[in-house]
Amino acid sequence: MPVHPLTRHSGPRSFLPILRVVPGLPLSRLMPRRISTQPALATGFWAIALMIALLAAHAVFDLGGRPSDGFFKDYLYTVIEFAAVAIALARVIRRPENRLAWGLITAGLLVWAAGDLVWAVWLNNLAEPPYPSIADALYLLMYPLIYAGLLMLMRAHFRHAGAAVWLDGLIVGLTTAAIGAALIFPDVLASSTGGTAAVTVSLAYPVGDFLLLVFVALGFTLSGWRPGRQWLLMGLGLAVSAGADMIFVYQEAKGTYVPGRILDTAWPASMALIALAAWQPAPQRVSSRSAGHAILLPAGCGLLAFGLLVSAGLHPLTHLALGLAAGAVFVSGLRGALTYIENGRMLTRQTHDAVTDMLTGLSNRRRLIGDLGQAVRRSAQGQDATLAFFDLNGFKNYNDTFGHRAGDELLANLGHALAGSVQGHGAAYRLGGDEFCILLEGRFPAGDAVIARARAALTEQGSGFTISASCGVVAIPEDAASVTAVLSLADERMYSEKGTGGRGPLAQTQNVLLQLLTEREPSLRSHVRDVGDLAVAVGRKLQLDSEQLDELRRAAELHDIGKLAIPEEILQKPGPLTESEWRFLHQHTVIGARILNVAPALRTVSDLVRSSHERWDGTGYPDHRAGLAIPLGARIIAACDAYDAMISDRPYQVARSPEEAVAELRRHAGTQFDPEIVPVLCEVLETISLEPFVAEPREELADPHR
Repeated sequence: MPVHPLTRHSGPRSFLPILRVVPGLPLSRLMPRRISTQPALATGFWAIALMIALLAAHAVFDLGGRPSDGFFKDYLYTVIEFAAVAIALARVIRRPENRLAWGLITAGLLVWAAGDLVWAVWLNNLAEPPYPSIADALYLLMYPLIYAGLLMLMRAHFRHAGAAVWLDGLIVGLTTAAIGAALIFPDVLASSTGGTAAVTVSLAYPVGDFLLLVFVALGFTLSGWRPGRQWLLMGLGLAVSAGADMIFVYQEAKGTYVPGRILDTAWPASMALIALAAWQPAPQRVSSRSAGHAILLPAGCGLLAFGLLVSAGLHPLTHLALGLAAGAVFVSGLRGALTYIENGRMLTRQTHDAVTDMLTGLSNRRRLIGDLGQAVRRSAQGQDATLAFFDLNGFKNYNDTFGHRAGDELLANLGHALAGSVQGHGAAYRLGGDEFCILLEGRFPAGDAVIARARAALTEQGSGFTISASCGVVAIPEDAASVTAVLSLADERMYSEKGTGGRGPLAQTQNVLLQLLTEREPSLRSHVRDVGDLAVAVGRKLQLDSEQLDELRRAAELHDIGKLAIPEEILQKPGPLTESEWRFLHQHTVIGARILNVAPALRTVSDLVRSSHERWDGTGYPDHRAGLAIPLGARIIAACDAYDAMISDRPYQVARSPEEAVAELRRHAGTQFDPEIVPVLCEVLETISLEPFVAEPREELADPHR
């Protein structure tokens, strides 16, 4: 008559040797911290360990002799099991985390122990115990209870694991079960006798154990094979129980099973391991993405399952082994399909991200270059297009006043409004910083209503701030017929409007100041305009953003505004200045900064103006700043101002040639000028016409009035 392995009541192997198979996990370290404050639980664990050790000693060394078999097989065996159940139940009562899951697992342990108790107290004393019996019903009830508890624990602990990780675990588990079924199940089938119920129950045990192995493999895979103490002990306990069942079934089928050996110790030991796992901390959250090397195990198991199916042609397998192997192969196919879909989605997402501005959701510069190239090619076939390039005015002050987070929110809102303003006519783009573009299908002049709506969409006003947009419009192919030419012309027209368009209060304020400077000294107006053009060219070489270039131009054009307060007899004095005249002249940058500070929007410009006559070696004025302590914009203005002064005529100085001026700049690099700015300025001078900078009398480098 077949007997379920859990009815064996003689000698399992020791609990302590089982723990020693896990390096670095002595029993004292596995005792949870909470247990250390509860002597009853700690004592219970140590008592179980001692009892299992005694059970193993009896099985291996015949401790107590044969007369004591009943004590060890029935009494001590059952006490160990119910002690493990009590400890697991204490965890359910004392800890609310995952209480239902651990309650189901504890219920599974309880019906398992109850089945053994029924066998020990009643069935074992019958000459012909019935099969299947009530004990078998209790044993089989254990499986669904533990399965349900394990699923709930996995859902709680590994809810962030992706579908791919779950499939990996199923592949490993199904393959492991298929191998076990291929090795064990034929002998189980061959030895199963009796009626349908008896055969069904005999086969149900190994099937249940194979599924336990699936859960163990799934749990370890979901944890990224870093299960932590809880899942390590849980998996070890389930694996010991399932492994012992399979060994027993195999030995029973072969007629080699001997009661009371060390194998019988495995079942109470596995219950103790599960009870100990209940008190361990939950595993840490794992990444939803499986590591690259983690795919090797499920891939190998998938190949192994496929190999089992192929080998079935030569060595027939049981239906269970074939079903498990086929399931592993099927899940491997699902895993491959999921990987393909995920890779496709990843590629689509990366492609989208590569051409999308993450802050505003608009297309970015890369997308604009591609779309602009297509527009240029279509324009050759008679399909006109229009590019409008926008740069925000006042955004930097808004950012400085309200913070970068508020600035990002503003840019996102403006980008959304811009996209809506051109819907049906073209597309909107954010190039970076506060620069936006629209590419329209067809010919749209600068004053068209669509462009006006786009400009209005980039306008915002509130308490203490005003945001507007300067715009440069280029018709394709009428104005330009290449991507580079279109972008360059749009940028040039935008800056032309920003500098001279007078659209906003800031530009109007600057125009008033420049007009005052022109009325006082016409030559200064031309001088500061040329210095501004040259400074912006250098700034672009240094890859300054649009806001910095705007500030640089304004500061360059206003750097001499303080000379409005300097008497004309000092400015135009042909001879050397007196000491008091020098001190008075050196105040013009301070005066200029004070004038600009009156307008809040020009306060950042005022600092550049104040430092525009500082020297790299610290001997300039008014603050004797040196090196990198001088703002970058001021260092650019100082070099450009000196060059323009040297090539200009003065009553006291004949203009030098551009070549002589460049040589003088190089000679003073590292003393008067930033040594990194001078080479950039010289490079700019080599690529532009020098004529605009050799027009009217201007102050020169050696001017004593400086």
